[in-house]
Amino acid sequence: MEYTELKKELRREVQKKMELVREFSDKEVEEAIDEALLAHKDTMLYTVEARRKLKRELFDSLRRLDVLQIFVDNKTVTEIMINGKDHIFIEQEGRLRELEVGFESAEKLQDVIQQIVAGCNRVVNEASPIVDARLPDGSRVNIVMSPIALNGPAVTIRRFPDKPITMEYLVQNNSICREAADFLEKLVRAKYNIFISGGTGSGKTTFLNALSKFIPSDERVVTIEDSAELQLQELPNLVRLETRNSNVEGCREITIRELIRSSLRMRPDRIIVGEVRGPEAFDMLQCLNTGHDGSMSTGHANSGMDMLARLENMVLMGLEIPLPAVKQQIASGLDILVHLGRLRDRTRRVLEITEVVGWEGDKIRLNPLYVFEEEEEDDNAKITGRLKKKGGLLCGIKLKAAGLS
Repeated sequence: MEYTELKKELRREVQKKMELVREFSDKEVEEAIDEALLAHKDTMLYTVEARRKLKRELFDSLRRLDVLQIFVDNKTVTEIMINGKDHIFIEQEGRLRELEVGFESAEKLQDVIQQIVAGCNRVVNEASPIVDARLPDGSRVNIVMSPIALNGPAVTIRRFPDKPITMEYLVQNNSICREAADFLEKLVRAKYNIFISGGTGSGKTTFLNALSKFIPSDERVVTIEDSAELQLQELPNLVRLETRNSNVEGCREITIRELIRSSLRMRPDRIIVGEVRGPEAFDMLQCLNTGHDGSMSTGHANSGMDMLARLENMVLMGLEIPLPAVKQQIASGLDILVHLGRLRDRTRRVLEITEVVGWEGDKIRLNPLYVFEEEEEDDNAKITGRLKKKGGLLCGIKLKAAGLS
């Protein structure tokens, strides 16, 4: 009997046993698999190592994420992309490749998807075909189902390190220079409002996690996210809030805008919004302009200047107010823009650190502090370059108030 057919038959036998009781523990499932393996004569033809592999795959299929589980457990895999049941891609150590494995049926892929969303109290179906979710280990999941996805369900899993990446690690890996890292540490401690921008996969969330290490431990911090993925470090007084989708059971949607408004009543010292994508940008700016200094957020953009333009557009999506008023809100609310990028050698770098000086006429004044300058490629096509200091901080009032030079 072929390996795939044997695996299907063994799974059917185990599932029959599992139907006899209301619920099986993981240990009981493993015992049922062992019994099925011993009872099936074809398994005797396999080596001990092959039987162990078969047992693991059966358990993953019944209780975990099937063929995905081995890659979810692999720390070197940073992204898993499923385009229908037959096409699975992974990003491993910065390189993208297609796997030779796939789901044995569309129904099995659907089972895995429902298992993922059920684990974080979300719903995905034809009526609500798009959902953001997360795995128990904190990995971020985006799911797009039929009829939106034409070639089968599209699932994207972004894995995060088991231990949060520190600023020290980023310095050692040349993502940022020591001088700029020490400078940002002072700005965080002095409660400058910092906005992190960059493209998809540029490391915005990772960088925000690293900056959080510098927040004093005696401050109360509230985080607001679409799906909880931040790994803020060493903050005992931390409140984590997550949005909720509406469902057929009558639970109404709870948006980032509502969570931001609610957080203002929680006596926060700082508010951290995981990512702004729409009208909630206005509420975030209100936080920055109402005494919650030291707050942080992230957003998608091609440069720091583009991020400001995007923030303007996002505010105007939700409110009909004059553009100069929006610019003034941004200029008075934001202090520092940090722009990240992913270079052609797949490395992630801090490309710009810019001070938002203020609002003058109809423009937001910017003061470039550090800019990444590329030098050359080495023999291994690795890009060398460094953040070069371009100017000094013009608004040092918060640094003086915090007693920092």
